Amino acid sequence: MAQVTHGDTVRVHYKGKFPDGTVFERSLAKQPLQFAIAADESITDLERAVLGMAPGESKTVKIVAENAFGPHYNDLVFALDRDRFPESFVPKVGLDLALREPDGDSLSAIVIDVSESRVTLDANHPLAGKDLTIDIDLLEIVV
Repeated sequence: MAQVTHGDTVRVHYKGKFPDGTVFERSLAKQPLQFAIAADESITDLERAVLGMAPGESKTVKIVAENAFGPHYNDLVFALDRDRFPESFVPKVGLDLALREPDGDSLSAIVIDVSESRVTLDANHPLAGKDLTIDIDLLEIVV
């Protein structure tokens, strides 16, 4: 039976959990995740985990934060005065915003706190700073 090697494209179902077992995402009810090995399309430790697997095999891999979505940077948490937003804007904790930086680049940030005068945003990836456990089911090696 074929095994995954560098350069292969694979389809997997996965369940992502935190160390305490809390599930943060799963693909079973959605489309399988497809990625190419060594093409920087996925977390490197996830790619390494599927190397040598054959379709139908399952594996669990633990990935430390630095090798997953990186550390949580405090300087990516910032507050903006409410008057910087349109008057019609109603901020709510958990709202995902697309912001434009002064140089024209876009930045995604999540509202983490709202006060009468300020809106606090976190531009870190939502999984930054978190260790992950990923259950992997290799469905197929795409030809």
